[in-house]
Amino acid sequence: MKWGFFTPIHIATLLAAAAMNLGLYYFLKHKSVKVQTLVMLPFSLLGVGAIIFNLLKWGSPLEYLPLHLCSINAMLLPVVLLTRSKTLGNLLLVWCLGALAALVMNFEMKDVELFSEAFFWYYFPHVFEFGLPLIFIKLGLVKMEAKYIPTTLALTMLIYTGVHLCNVAINSYCQLHQIVGASGELIQVNYMFSISPSNPLVALFYKLIPRRYWHMYLVLPILAVYLAAIYAPQLSAAHRRKARVFPFSKRIAH
Repeated sequence: MKWGFFTPIHIATLLAAAAMNLGLYYFLKHKSVKVQTLVMLPFSLLGVGAIIFNLLKWGSPLEYLPLHLCSINAMLLPVVLLTRSKTLGNLLLVWCLGALAALVMNFEMKDVELFSEAFFWYYFPHVFEFGLPLIFIKLGLVKMEAKYIPTTLALTMLIYTGVHLCNVAINSYCQLHQIVGASGELIQVNYMFSISPSNPLVALFYKLIPRRYWHMYLVLPILAVYLAAIYAPQLSAAHRRKARVFPFSKRIAH
């Protein structure tokens, strides 16, 4: 039985992903911080397990380095859980969208068998890479603060730039030394899709800006709108406080 793309099975797994995260949140809602941490720790490590699985399973480690957004997200999840880092916790509020996109737009995995190892190590890590950052916020383990919006955008593009440079270096090295992967083809990586489009959304970006690396900067306005929406209550409250302060200051000046 294959996973499929927007088949009844695929849709059922998306609903199951939402149910698992909601169930985990409500189970932990009234538990102590210690219990919350201990229960979520194994879930936060699933992505690390997936990284190890992919590096060992497919016989081509260069093509499965943890340089995709979801892999970096996976490595940061246990760090955020254990350190309560506000900077990283707010960053993962954006990066969790990548995990959701990987579940919804599962083009590369649509033909995988539903009860296979490959499905397990793709599906479950992405489920919790999407859900756990939201649960951290809802449980109060990490405080959501609008002041981290610039940091989130800057770190995202800084890491994207670093990954692009890794892509260029790996591809140049493999071309120079004619290094092939398990398929027998020359290894050319495309982590974080900085080199070329590999799904319809990135293809649209590339059509608008047909330059490798630069095309992904079209993500920035999307992220800005998303961040403005989720931080809207805080931004609105800050605006109201400022509106109250300035009239008072003007009266004092007169």
